[in-house]
Amino acid sequence: MANIDHPPSRFQLNLLHVLPAFADEAAARLNAIVELNSNTINKYELITETGQLKLDRVGFSSLAYPFAYGCIPRTWDEDGDPLDIEIVNVTEPLVPGSLVEARIIGIMKFDDGGEVDDKVIAVLADDKRVDHISSYEQLGEHWIKETTYYWEHYKDLKKPGTCKVNGFFGLAEAVKIIKDCENRYLELIDPQLVNG
Repeated sequence: MANIDHPPSRFQLNLLHVLPAFADEAAARLNAIVELNSNTINKYELITETGQLKLDRVGFSSLAYPFAYGCIPRTWDEDGDPLDIEIVNVTEPLVPGSLVEARIIGIMKFDDGGEVDDKVIAVLADDKRVDHISSYEQLGEHWIKETTYYWEHYKDLKKPGTCKVNGFFGLAEAVKIIKDCENRYLELIDPQLVNG
C-alpha cells in the first residue's frame, strides 16, 4: 500500500499542500500530481484551494499534449501556479489526480504571454523502460523540436505569437528552479494555509 508521511485524517488531504516537492532529493525524485495524459487537448488543473481537478479549458487547436503533465507540490512558479512538470516516455496512461514519483532529467524555460511558466522535464521514477534516460538530451533532437513546436504554437488560434521557449537545461538548473519555487511557495502560499 502506498502511504504518505501524514497521520490519518477524517478529511481528504490536499496533496498540493501536504507533500514535499522532493520525494528523494539525492536521487532527483519529485512528487508529481498528474493533471492530464498525452494526446488530449483538454487542459485540467488542480484547484489550489481544494486539490480537485477542474477542466480549465479545451484547447483551441488540434495540437494535443505530447506528454503526461502535472504539477509539483509545495512549489509556486512566477506565473502564480504550482511549478509544472512534463512526464515523458510514459507507456501506459496515468490516472489524472494520481500521485507519481518522477525523476528529473531537465527543465524547459518558457515565456507564456510575458509570464515565466517553466516546465520540469521528467520520467517516471519506477519505470525500468526509462532507467537509462538521465538527461533530456537523450530524448533526441526531434523530441526537442516537437516539444518546442507544441509550446510555441498551442495557443496560436487564441493568442498567436504569445508563447516562447527560452531553452532546455539540465538537472542542476532544474533543481535550482525547483528550489526557487519552493521558497516562493513558503513565502506566498504557506502563510495562507488553514487547518494546520
